[in-house]
Amino acid sequence: AAGYLYPSLTPKPLSVRAENISPVLPGPGATPVRRNRSKRSAPRPAKYTEFPHGLKAHGLSCNSCHKFPSANWKTVKRKDAAFPDITDFPQHESCLKCHRQQFFKGNPPKICSVCHIDPGPRNSLRFPFPNPREIFDASPKSKDHVSDFQMMFPHDKHIDFISRREAPNPVFRNAGFRKRGKAEESCGVCHQTYLPQGEGNDEFVTKPPEDLGDRFWLKKGTFKSVPVSHAKCFECHSTDTGILPEPSNCAACHKLQVPLEKTDFDPKIAAAMKINDRMILNEWRKRDSSAKFRHEFSSHSDLECASCHNVLKMNTLDAATKKVSVTSCNMCHITATADDGGILNYEVDERKKDTKFECVKCHLAFGKLPVPDSHLKAIAAAQ
Repeated sequence: AAGYLYPSLTPKPLSVRAENISPVLPGPGATPVRRNRSKRSAPRPAKYTEFPHGLKAHGLSCNSCHKFPSANWKTVKRKDAAFPDITDFPQHESCLKCHRQQFFKGNPPKICSVCHIDPGPRNSLRFPFPNPREIFDASPKSKDHVSDFQMMFPHDKHIDFISRREAPNPVFRNAGFRKRGKAEESCGVCHQTYLPQGEGNDEFVTKPPEDLGDRFWLKKGTFKSVPVSHAKCFECHSTDTGILPEPSNCAACHKLQVPLEKTDFDPKIAAAMKINDRMILNEWRKRDSSAKFRHEFSSHSDLECASCHNVLKMNTLDAATKKVSVTSCNMCHITATADDGGILNYEVDERKKDTKFECVKCHLAFGKLPVPDSHLKAIAAAQ
């Protein structure tokens, strides 16, 4: 249609050609025999009710569809919080470049449901765009949404610069009134304790059952927040400052998602707790080691971030560089013997006695797996 060619989804019957005929068999009266050929499976029909960015045909430059800034950037946010940004879906012209045939097929066309809530001439209302997140996260569309992208953020290039730029007030802790270094202060620019309990009496994110006992239930202050908007980024990377990458260069930070490695997260447990906060779920799914580590706990909050995280070597696109080593738990949770108070020592000792013993102090999904060598070496090093 209109100069656009689309391959048929129905395979054509194979024709008998010379190369499909075997050579004449030796001997008088031999006849040609057709070779057996495996049947070609029909191409899988395309689903036009979603738009996967990872599809090869969709590997275009971002500005092929997304125009910076969106027409609604001044109105989609509060006036005092608005800044030039991508805050809406592409216009129809972007769809028609490749999908003209699907655009006029069906009543309503399936492809319209990618953006429109109730496609039709009488209702042009669209789903909230994933940015701004605070609006999108409040919509039903966000419930099962998984982004096609992950963020590339070079921590090593930002730590010193951000700490100099922000220059927050000195931070003191009760344990020795230790002042954090400037590199530590920069972490708090983007990461704060999420849903802290503070001085309140309610320590759990959702109401636990009356008979909870010693069973696990997610507590407030477990996770640190991460930026979910461009607001902090665009303070430096704006059209006014000229600092690269510029705000219209989406691909500089937004990289296609790679399959997530197995983490210490059990979706059934999160569902049982009725956890529906997207910040919590996103961070919990990526907890690659201990699902139960609570940042707000006093002994944890007194530690410097670098006690556990090697920020200078951290690559946000490489899960291995973000893992926290079990050796970070030394002195408090790993001791020479279990009698010295080390919980890791105790659980490893119990596992040696009973192979079915489940390690529950730190883990949810990993507690039944064999004890890794890293844990045994950490105990040996503490002796």
